[in-house]
Amino acid sequence: MRQITACRNTLETQITVTLNLDGTGVSKFDTGVPFFEHMLDQIARHGLFDIEIKAVGDLHIDAHHTVEDVGITLGQAFAQAVGDKKGIRRYGHSYVPLDEALSRVVVDLSGRPCLEYNVEYTRAMIGNFDVDLFGEFFRGFINHAAISLHIDNLKGQNAHHQAETIFKALGRALRMAVERDERMAGMTPSTKGTLVG
Repeated sequence: MRQITACRNTLETQITVTLNLDGTGVSKFDTGVPFFEHMLDQIARHGLFDIEIKAVGDLHIDAHHTVEDVGITLGQAFAQAVGDKKGIRRYGHSYVPLDEALSRVVVDLSGRPCLEYNVEYTRAMIGNFDVDLFGEFFRGFINHAAISLHIDNLKGQNAHHQAETIFKALGRALRMAVERDERMAGMTPSTKGTLVG
């Protein structure tokens, strides 16, 4: 089983993430940021990953450090759980609609962090959650997971729907990328012979 626990402790946050890439979509979150947890649940459910996250952060200031550091720690856990990447598909993609909203997410477990994030939310806040923090989450995640991530919201009028399609598509794209490919058994899906670092 590709399962790992990663921790990050700073003066701003204390984060623990347990991730099982070969799970069933079970999740448990305690971050103090309910809408963010709703989005993380989309990754777990649609990726079929088991994810448990405990985060204590300086929410008396705002949610920035908590959301960013969850992204960093989840990225670290993902990189460790994937391991040397031998025998996996490497690439994943997904289009996900939700009513009027439609998003596309494409990932490459390349060993090189790159984020292309093209989303214009129709409002700045979803409840009391600042949508700018999603960018901080994705940057933290890709920098520590060492993946290329392309996110495009193609249409949408409801900001909640826009965000939800993105996170559902991310879960499904990551699920595809980490799947084992029997034809690639023991091989690294790269002409370089490595996808690490």
